[in-house]
Amino acid sequence: MGDFAYTNVPGKIKPLLDKIRTIGIPPKVGTPWLKTIGYTSSNDKSLVGVLKFVGLIDSSGTPTPIWNGLRGSHHKKVLGEAIMKGYAELYAIYPDAHTRTNTEIGHVFTTSSTAGQQVISKTVATFKALVAEADFSADAASADTAIHTGPLHTAPVQSAPTSPTMPNMQNGPAVHIDIQIHISPESTAEQIDKIFESMAKHLYGRKDD
Repeated sequence: MGDFAYTNVPGKIKPLLDKIRTIGIPPKVGTPWLKTIGYTSSNDKSLVGVLKFVGLIDSSGTPTPIWNGLRGSHHKKVLGEAIMKGYAELYAIYPDAHTRTNTEIGHVFTTSSTAGQQVISKTVATFKALVAEADFSADAASADTAIHTGPLHTAPVQSAPTSPTMPNMQNGPAVHIDIQIHISPESTAEQIDKIFESMAKHLYGRKDD
């Protein structure tokens, strides 16, 4: 096992995540950037390592698609998935690690590090602070709740608008609906087929042969 990331200021994780959701996406994330958004303490630089550990930035400090996902309405789900990936070794031992006690988590961190108890305590506090801002529900994402994780600085890729016409209404005007679909890049071909089969059934009244 490798060492798990920790910050000396776990209480600043929540406000930092809140800022990420509301400010522009920086080209690079490091101590200079933290200072520009008000994190000027010498201990604040340890937050960069935490962002890197859960995949919000890459090894060079460049924001990843996960950073972009945190700016959307499903940011808690995005963070939950990022935590489970970053702490994969922990979740291999406790699949429900986010529900475990500090003592249980601390035992795992202790076996992966030669650090003293003070560092282990901060490592646990860091994990718990991240978990508090995340959603780990097992609900499957549907077409209208899929998380977009496309390239940064670009608009979400959308399908061409379709314009199905509602069934004729007696003595009434025809109604047209424009529909845009956001599909997760992680969706399988079968899931995508099901989405369009459902559209054909409910919008066009088509039935399976």
